[in-house]
Amino acid sequence: MNASVVELDGKSSRKVELPPAFETPRRPDLIRRAYWLVNSHHIQPKGRDPMAGMKTSAETNNPPTGRGIARVPRVKGDRYPRSGQAAGIASVVKGRLPHPPKAEKVVYLKINKKERRLALASAVAYTAHEDAVVSRGHRIKRLELPIVVSDDFESVSKTSELVSLLEKVGLKEELQRLYDGVKRNSGQSRLRGRSYRERVGPLVIVTNDRGVGRTAQSIPGVEVTRVDSLNVLQLAPGGVPGRLTMWTESSLTALPPLQNNNEREEES
Repeated sequence: MNASVVELDGKSSRKVELPPAFETPRRPDLIRRAYWLVNSHHIQPKGRDPMAGMKTSAETNNPPTGRGIARVPRVKGDRYPRSGQAAGIASVVKGRLPHPPKAEKVVYLKINKKERRLALASAVAYTAHEDAVVSRGHRIKRLELPIVVSDDFESVSKTSELVSLLEKVGLKEELQRLYDGVKRNSGQSRLRGRSYRERVGPLVIVTNDRGVGRTAQSIPGVEVTRVDSLNVLQLAPGGVPGRLTMWTESSLTALPPLQNNNEREEES
């Protein structure tokens, strides 16, 4: 299985042989499972101090009746602002939370090594499947998949130059889709710093990031990653395979063997 290498001027210069990972059987069920398992690895458990709101001398009167006040724990002492105030329970000033999140909750889910590798190889195979790429919403016309560019692409240092190169490759309509897809959020998400949402765009896989990663940050939806840190989260956002992917020529060579010979023989 071969692919054409596109130079910076948008013209194909030569052919390059694709790694065996592109011939892996496509398994959308395995990719979906691996996505949610690997996605749990970067979720930081949020919790509270178990003693938050409980560090007080407040006690309930014994017996709690006969004082003409509410039967809640009150801070001990006399003649200072905090004395006599309700504390140590929920729904009071400086009180504890009724059901706080617990940091000891286990959110890290494990996945078998062979299962993860097979899912990654299957996601790589989907990058060369035109129907899967189109079904994700990417706009590609008259493009040969997968898209392979020369290694000079890694050293692009200007956004205007990167946009021009993507248009020469044939992604002009895809860039227009990304720019039109920037929407402003409303409500709580905007207050928490998530003011805008973007559509998922092309993924550029390189061997050495010599400036293109920083340059691509100005283009919405475009992501650059090294081939040695490639994972299912990038190739199949949301667990749906078929993301439009661009490979540099050296990244195909540096792609590690995702399956050993025994596994390929069993599947065949």
